[in-house]
Amino acid sequence: MPAYLEKRSIRYPFYGLMGVTLVLLGVLSLYNWIITVAGLLLMILPIYYMVILDNKQREEVEEYISTLSYRVKRVGEEALMGMPIGIMLINDEYYIQWTNPFLASCFDEDTLVGRSLYDVADALIPLIKQEVETEIITLHDRKFRVIHKPEERLLYFFDVTEQTEIEKLYREERTAIAIIFLDNYDELTQGMDDQMRSSINNLVTSILNKWAQDNGIFLKRISSERFIAVFNEHILQLLEKAKFSILDEVREQTSKQNVSLTLSIGVGAGVSSLPELGTLAQSSLDLALGRGGDQAAMKQTSGKVKFYGGKTNPIEKRTRVRARVISHALKELIAESDKVIVMGHKNPDMDAIGSAIGINKVAQMNQREGYIVVNFQEIDTGVKRLVEETQQHGELYSRFISPEEAMEIATEDTLLVIVDTHKPSMVIDERLLYKIDNVVVIDHHRRGEDFIKNPLLVYMEPYASSTAELVTELLEYQPKRGKIDMLEATALLAGIIVDTKSFTLRTGSRTFDAASYLRAQGADTVLVQKFLKEDVETYIKRSKLIESVSFYREGLAIARGEDNQIHDQVLIAQAADTLLTMDGVLASFVLSRRNDDIIGISARSLGSVNVQVIMENLHGGGHLTNAATQLENISLNDAEILLKQAIDEYFEGGKKE
Repeated sequence: MPAYLEKRSIRYPFYGLMGVTLVLLGVLSLYNWIITVAGLLLMILPIYYMVILDNKQREEVEEYISTLSYRVKRVGEEALMGMPIGIMLINDEYYIQWTNPFLASCFDEDTLVGRSLYDVADALIPLIKQEVETEIITLHDRKFRVIHKPEERLLYFFDVTEQTEIEKLYREERTAIAIIFLDNYDELTQGMDDQMRSSINNLVTSILNKWAQDNGIFLKRISSERFIAVFNEHILQLLEKAKFSILDEVREQTSKQNVSLTLSIGVGAGVSSLPELGTLAQSSLDLALGRGGDQAAMKQTSGKVKFYGGKTNPIEKRTRVRARVISHALKELIAESDKVIVMGHKNPDMDAIGSAIGINKVAQMNQREGYIVVNFQEIDTGVKRLVEETQQHGELYSRFISPEEAMEIATEDTLLVIVDTHKPSMVIDERLLYKIDNVVVIDHHRRGEDFIKNPLLVYMEPYASSTAELVTELLEYQPKRGKIDMLEATALLAGIIVDTKSFTLRTGSRTFDAASYLRAQGADTVLVQKFLKEDVETYIKRSKLIESVSFYREGLAIARGEDNQIHDQVLIAQAADTLLTMDGVLASFVLSRRNDDIIGISARSLGSVNVQVIMENLHGGGHLTNAATQLENISLNDAEILLKQAIDEYFEGGKKE
C-alpha cells in the first residue's frame, strides 16, 4: 500500500477522536470553563499537525497521479507508434491522412500521408465502399486482417501472414482418399484369353502406377477392377488443375490396343475422419458411375459435387438381367401399393409422357389403379396432339389428372413413380414428393448432385436412348394380364423417336430391340409422325432464331433470340437440334428469353463435346449430347457471356476429342 494511503488510514480515526473530545469539552464547559479553555489549547497543536500532514499528503497524491498519467500517456504513444499493428486514417476522397510507422514500414516507404488508396492499396477500396467490418486482404505479398471503422474513417491492420500460411499448410496436408474403378473391365476381359487379359492388366497397372509415382500418391489394387489411392489435398489440387488427365491417358492408351477401357474415380476430401472420407469417396464413385463413367467426381462436405472428364459417350453396359431384376422389384412395390401415380418433369416432352403411359400400363398389368400427373397448361403441341388422341380412348384419357387431384387421392400406401428426371426441382409438382414416401425413379439422364431423397428403387441408365426405352424393357417382364394397345405402344415409340432424333443419336442395339417390340405390339409410325408435325409459324420462328447463329471456338455454334422476343423451351430445343444437322457443327447452343425473368438455353452435341458438363456449370443438366438450363433475372447479353465462360471452363486444361 502506498505511504499516503497508510497515513490516510490513520488520520480518519484521529479526526473521529477529536470530534468526541470536542463534544466532551462542550459538556465540561457547563461546569468549569478554565479546564475547557485549557483543553482547547491542547487540541490546537495536534490539529495544526494534522493540517500540515494533510496538505503534504495531497501534494503526494497529485504528484503520483501526474506521474501515472504521464506514464499511461507515454505507454499509449509507444503502443500507437511501436506495436506491430497498422493504423490508418483516411478522408472521404480515400486519401491517407495519417499512419503509424509500422504500417508505413509494411509498404517499404517512409510515409504514406497524402497518398491515394487507389495508388497505394486499391484492394481496400471495395472494403471501404461496402462498409465491410473485417476482411483479409493481401498487401505487398503479406496477408492482413483489416478492421474497418466507417464512422472514424479508421483502418486497423493485423498481420496474419504466418497464421494463413499455417492454415494453408494444414489444409494441404489433410488426407484425401480416392477409389478408382475400371468401368468395363469385366465385360472387356470376359472373352479374352489369359495372355490378352494379362497384357491389358499390365498396361492399366503400369499407367496407374506411373501416374501415382509422378504425383506422390499411394496406390493399392484391392480387386480386379478397383484401386484405392491415398494422397493429401495439395496433390488433389494439382490433379484438379490437370482435370484428372489420367482419365484421358487410360482411355487413349487402351484404345491403341483396340480395347475401350475407361476409369471412374470417386474422391473423398475435406474432412479429417477417415471413415467419413471413405464414405464420401464411395458416394462420389457412385455418382460418377451413375453418370456413365469415364469421369472423376468429388463430393464436398457442403453437398456440392465437382465433376471432371465425362467427355466421351458412355459405353452401353446394362444387361437384360438388370432390366428383369428391376422389373420384378417394381412389380413387388406396385403390389404393396393401393395405387400408382406417375409424374414426369415440367413442360413434359414425348419421352416423359410416353414413359408415364408405359408405367401406367405396368400398374394395370399388376391390377392397380394408375394415374398420370399432367399440367395441361405446360404441354407442347406434340404432347397436346397425343392427349387429344387419347380422348378417343376413354380409359387412357381418364388416367390423366392434375397435380391438385393427385394431392387429393394420394395416401400413405400410394407409389409415386418419377420418370425422365431425377431432380426434385424439375418434377411437375414437388409437393407430391413430400406427401408420398414411396418413390421410384426411372431416368436415362446422367445423375446430377440434385437428387430425389430416399427413393425405394432407382433405375438410372445413362446408356439408354430414352426413358421410354427403359420402360419398354420393363414392360416385357411384367405379367401378361393385358395386351399393350396401339396408342400406348405408339406413345412409347414416339418418346424413343424424339429423344434419338429418329434413331440418329444415342442409339444402341437395345434401342432397336425396344422399337421392334413396340412395333410388334401395334405401334403406328404414321401416327407418330402426326404427333410430331409442326405448323408453318413455328418453323418460321425457328428459322429466324437459327439465322442469328455465330461460331465460338471451332465447331461450336451459338444462336440467340432478340431481347424483346419470347420463345418456348420446345422451340429453343428444336433450333438447337436443327443447328446440329449443319455442316461443321459439333455442338450447338441456343439461348432465348422464355418470359420476363427466365433465359432458356438448350445445348446439343454429336458426342465429342459433353454439353451436360457445360450446362451443369450454369446450374442445369441433362445428357452428354442433350442438355439445358434456365437462368433467372439476367439479360441475354449476360447469359451469353456466362455461356461462353462455361464453354471456356470445359475446354480449359483439356482437349476437344
